[in-house]
Amino acid sequence: MTDPWVALEPGADPAERVRALRRAHETFTQAGTVPRPVRSVVAESWRRSARAGVGPDGAAGVELTDGDLLAYRAEHPLARVMPLFRELVGTFAADGEHLLAVCDAHGRLLWVEGHAATRRRADRMNFVPGARWSECAVGTNAPGTAVAVDRPVQVFAAEHFIRRVQRWTCAAAPVHDPRTGRVLGAVDITGGDGLAHPHSLGFVRAVARAAEAQLALLAPPPAEAGPLLSALGRDEAELSVEGRRIRLSRRHSEILVLLSRHPEGLSGEELLCALYAGDSVAPVTLRAELVRLRGLLGAGLLASRPYRLAAGVESDAAVVERRLKTGALTAAAGAYTGPLLPGSQAPAIVRLRERLADALRTALIAQRDPDLLADWAHTPWGEDDLEVWRALAGVRPAAPVRARLAALEAELAVPAGRAPARTCGATQVQRPLA
Repeated sequence: MTDPWVALEPGADPAERVRALRRAHETFTQAGTVPRPVRSVVAESWRRSARAGVGPDGAAGVELTDGDLLAYRAEHPLARVMPLFRELVGTFAADGEHLLAVCDAHGRLLWVEGHAATRRRADRMNFVPGARWSECAVGTNAPGTAVAVDRPVQVFAAEHFIRRVQRWTCAAAPVHDPRTGRVLGAVDITGGDGLAHPHSLGFVRAVARAAEAQLALLAPPPAEAGPLLSALGRDEAELSVEGRRIRLSRRHSEILVLLSRHPEGLSGEELLCALYAGDSVAPVTLRAELVRLRGLLGAGLLASRPYRLAAGVESDAAVVERRLKTGALTAAAGAYTGPLLPGSQAPAIVRLRERLADALRTALIAQRDPDLLADWAHTPWGEDDLEVWRALAGVRPAAPVRARLAALEAELAVPAGRAPARTCGATQVQRPLA
């Protein structure tokens, strides 16, 4: 096959491929091995689905209905491009007996529109607005897999992990925030086997790019904002300043995170203690890093004696902290796109990362909002969080949630009612740097 993201190569017999995929699916569910002709993207998705505790006879759960659904999608960024989606995809979906679907970054369906009879059939498997179709909830499917791997994907028939979905074929592409590059959700076309064609994959990719272009036009001018440091969920931070986007190395990312939290500045000795474990690093090593960073940022932003940022730099981590302090938990959870510099082992960064994550997850557990807990539990950083899954099972005891909780408790061998031990990989420094 020339393109591994396309479900059927030219000339392939769809019926024969379906039979082969069903045999492969049965082999995987029984023995855990993936034989040919399963594509690598599908094989990897099946393995992720199995690790998440998804069963082949499972079903999607509906999480938002009525007013909650209307309020949530009215505030979602993709609401602004729904007219574009309908213009580009609506007629194609209706005429071809397909569906147009749009999901958020957690795989939750926001809109499902299109051919009436097809919608009625889709309703029977809960392919409806408000239902969660993430990989870790219902296994391999185009919208859920597209947001999981962050690229356009096509899923054909028995490539779907859940058996009741295997009569369908779908193609989906992620849609990104044009300012930050983060995934907002995905646009999807769902229907019959006729969608297993390169054109459908190219079509949703083009629709997603058109949506990103329109979102860029609707976004406020970037010059209105001051310097912004994005460091959540990424090992290398990005600094947006004066219309430029500067991709930082890991060490420069750590330095800017620390300096953004200390407008009064830090001495070279304090930075050494914050960045390096032990006393084996010479001060000249840090000075060299700061010289390179100053050259990268340009004149005027990084001052010395003490080292400080000459202009106030906002960070996404600080936004989450402020929202938590004011009790705006939903807004804080929405702004939290992952652990702070997750690959960093700098002592002060480790403390900051753990403190922020623990504060947010503690607030989520205390508030017991099922949607917020589910959003955390279905992220890469929350999929093994036993305390969160226990809290979620307490407020939403659906079968997939109970199954995942049981699997986690068995895997970690932690008795019910007892929290797993937590460790902290940071040591004290000469003054508080958090």
